[in-house]
Formats: sequence, structure tokens, C-alpha cells
Amino acid sequence: MGDNGAAADDVLFPDAGPGSGLGPEQARERVAFFVRRIEEKIRAYENYEFTRHESRALNVFFDLAQEFTDKYDLWALAVVIPRVFFGKDARLYLLNADKRLEWRCCSRRGCVAAPADAGAPPPLVDAPLRHGDRHYFPIKGNHELLSQLPFEPEKDVIGVLEIFPATDISAHERLFFEKYANRIGYRVHNRLIAIKNQEHLQFIRALVQDIGHNVIVPNMYFKLFYRRLESRIMVLRDIAARFMDFTDGCSLDGEGRSSECRRIKEDMDGAFTSLMEQYREILSHYEQTSLFLETLLRRSHFEQGRYVLEPRPCNLRTQIVEPQIERYRTRLADRGVAVTLGPGVSAMPDPMVLADVGLVSQVVANLLSNAVKYARDAEDGGGKRLTVDWRPLPANATRPEEAVKLTVFTTGPHIAEEDASRLYSEGFRGGNATSEYGTGHGLYFIKEVIGLHRGAVGYERAPSGNVFFVVLPTQAAD
Repeated sequence: MGDNGAAADDVLFPDAGPGSGLGPEQARERVAFFVRRIEEKIRAYENYEFTRHESRALNVFFDLAQEFTDKYDLWALAVVIPRVFFGKDARLYLLNADKRLEWRCCSRRGCVAAPADAGAPPPLVDAPLRHGDRHYFPIKGNHELLSQLPFEPEKDVIGVLEIFPATDISAHERLFFEKYANRIGYRVHNRLIAIKNQEHLQFIRALVQDIGHNVIVPNMYFKLFYRRLESRIMVLRDIAARFMDFTDGCSLDGEGRSSECRRIKEDMDGAFTSLMEQYREILSHYEQTSLFLETLLRRSHFEQGRYVLEPRPCNLRTQIVEPQIERYRTRLADRGVAVTLGPGVSAMPDPMVLADVGLVSQVVANLLSNAVKYARDAEDGGGKRLTVDWRPLPANATRPEEAVKLTVFTTGPHIAEEDASRLYSEGFRGGNATSEYGTGHGLYFIKEVIGLHRGAVGYERAPSGNVFFVVLPTQAAD
């Protein structure tokens, strides 16, 4: 099965946290980057030569913008600062979903509907502009977060700050108001995203309720329907038995009638066997689909914003692996992939692991789905093969509990070295995947789920093919 020794077994999936995914050198480079940016900002502020009064205005805006979270309070604060600190009136205009400027707030009237004497909205400027006794300053959003807005602003402009009267505003004060408008833009932008996220969370909470009522509960009734269907199929077997009793075992007068009787009995037996096989296959697919549905749509996932495990001791073979192999057996056969079990299965027929059955079943399903798509003929001429195997792993310094390593081997060309290190990255698809449909999410899902189990994932080259593996603990951590 292409085992490369203990090195791959000992690579535990790292816990999520600050700096996760960054190596030591990358982390140092990031620190150095921020040092440079801070120094650049120090030089920029020295060039701005803001007065103590102007700096205080910015600080007051920052402090009160954090204190008041309502969007109307933020709008009011943005227009009142110029009035209190500089004796200038201000109006705030923001883009709506149709990308048109709309009145939002005024330093005299507050955040009310635009009065009749307000006039037409100002031009959507992308640079400071004076027109008569008015100065217009563009309010720009956070460029990195523009995709999260309900519209696509041009040149990052999401609104305009109007300052008046403009007759006695110096060039230095224009620079200050330009930078002040930028600060408003970031605060308004973040507030818009926060409101959008709150609406999104409210929708998710309602959606979870709808899923439970309209999907999960009705799905449970299918169990009853399947039981009724099974009972109807069993009636066919009873009819065949009654038919034999009625005809006294088809010992009817005349060879022709006796032969016809036996053919009818064979047809009924064949129909019963065929229906029962199809019924069991459909039932198996229903059971696995229900397992995935109820696991992935678990209410706790939505409430906590992450996958929430419900681990329990389970038999890896009977409760997870075998049901998924049966589920994919027909699809594998259609692709000409022969399914075998490795020697570890015989040596350890009933491996026990601590796992969330629904989520780990989806992990195995993803590995088998990849086998359907990417298995190729072996170089030794043995055709396409899939081999599932496992073996126990003792506890060691990096893994304090015993574990089971599950491997899925498929024949075919080796994955390119430059692709191998990125296989479990979100959205990544290797060079061998271009001819098959996929999103690049399957292996990333596997990494996430196994990581939550305190396990490991990995890839290894093997003679005539490739091995993907997962490591699952056999017991809870102390």
C-alpha cells in the first residue's frame, strides 16, 4: 500500500489559530512587512503636518465610532465632527444598491429624509472637487472588502462628503478633509458589512429552522415508506408459495401445463429476487444520503459557525467503510475499477475509532468518489484497481493516543510533486484533474474534518499508483 514509514503517520493536522498555515520564515516576513508599513505611515503623517486640533478631531471620531454601533449614529458623527471642530457644515451621501448617491445625514438636521430644499445630490467624485461654496470629498471603501458590498463601486468610491462653506478652507484643510473622508469610508464600509453579516446570520437561523421542519422531519417518513414497500415485495414471495400450494407443486395434468406452471413460478421468484435487490440498493443509498443530510445540516454547525463533532466509539469497517464501498461499488464497476481489501483488513477485522460517523463517512465517500474519477490502468497491466486498507498506529511523542491509519490506493500515474503539497488546499485541483468535473473542495473537506478529530491526512506515492490516507484516534484525549 505504498507505506513510507512513520514520518507521514506523525504529521498531525495543526490546530486552527493565529498564524496557522504560516511557516517561521513567512511569519517573520509578515512582521517585517508591518514594520515597513508603520514607518511609511509615520512619514506620511509627518508630511501631512496635521495640527494638534486636527489630530484630536480624528481621534475623537475613532473613539466615538467604536462607542456607537448604530449606522445612523455613525453617519451623524461623521457630519458633526466638522461642525464642532472646524465650524463647517457637512452632508453625507452614500451609494445605494442602484449605485446612485443618496442623502444620508446633515450636520444641522441629522439623519432624516432629504428635505425639499436639499437640491440634487452632488457629483460622484473620485478626487476632491470645489464647486461654488461647496467642497466635495470622495468617501472610499476598503479595497480588499469591496466584493462584500451589495454593489460594485467604481474606483472604490462609496459616497461623498460635502463640506461648506468652502470659501475659507485652506489647501492644508482640504488635505485634512480628504483624509478624514477616507476614515469615514472605512468605518461606513465595515458597518455595512457588519449589517450584511447580521442579516446573513438571521437568515441562516431561519433557514436552519426551515431545514429541520421541511427537510429532516419529512425525510424521516421515508423510513416508513421503505418498510411498507418491503412488505409489499414480500407479498410477492407469499403469492409464489401459495401458487405452489394451489397447484400442488405444479404437478398438473399434462406436460405443457406443468411446464408453464414452473415457468410462472420461476418468473415470480425472479421478480421477487430482482425487486428485493433493487430495493436493498435504493434503501442503502437512502440511508447514506440521510446520514450525510442530517450530519451536514446539523443545527449546531450553523449555530456555532463551524463543524461540530458528535464523536463516539464506532467500528470503522462495518459502520463507515463497508457502507461507502457498497454505495460506490456500481459506479466503480461502471468505470472498470476492481475493488479489493488490503492485508490489514484481515489482520484487524474490526478496528474501533472515535469518530463522528456521519462526517467521517463523508470523508470516505470523497476518497471513493475521487477513485471513481481518477483511477487509471496500472503500468503492470493489471487494469484499474482500488484497494482499501488500514493498520494500527501506536501512540508516540507527537500523537499521545493510539490511532488507525486508513489508506485508499488507486492505480494510475503519480501525482506531480509540485501538486502533491497542495492537494488538501481549498479550491486546488491538480494537473490530472482537468478532464474530470470537480470543485477542489473534497480533499479540503477531508482535511478539515479529520483535523477536528485530532487526526492527520496525507498523500504518498506507491508502486503503480497513489495512496491517500487519514489517521483517526481510537480514544478521546486525556
